[in-house]
Amino acid sequence: MNTALAPTPLTAQDRCDRCGAQAYIRVTLPSGGELLFCAHHGRAHEAKLREVAAGYQDESEQLSKTPHIAPETER
Repeated sequence: MNTALAPTPLTAQDRCDRCGAQAYIRVTLPSGGELLFCAHHGRAHEAKLREVAAGYQDESEQLSKTPHIAPETER
């Protein structure tokens, strides 16, 4: 049986540890700590982060989605 939990979605309250912008990437470290990054800083450091990460959650696809409140002509 797999007891792993699905990652908690990132919210607007989650901020990049580097610059303070909204975080779209969560890196879980083997020690249990977490680092949060905006899409820009996450991409800039992705290779090294993936080397040291126990988990890598990337929700940057949210940046290209059309908001649900947009008129039908914009969806």
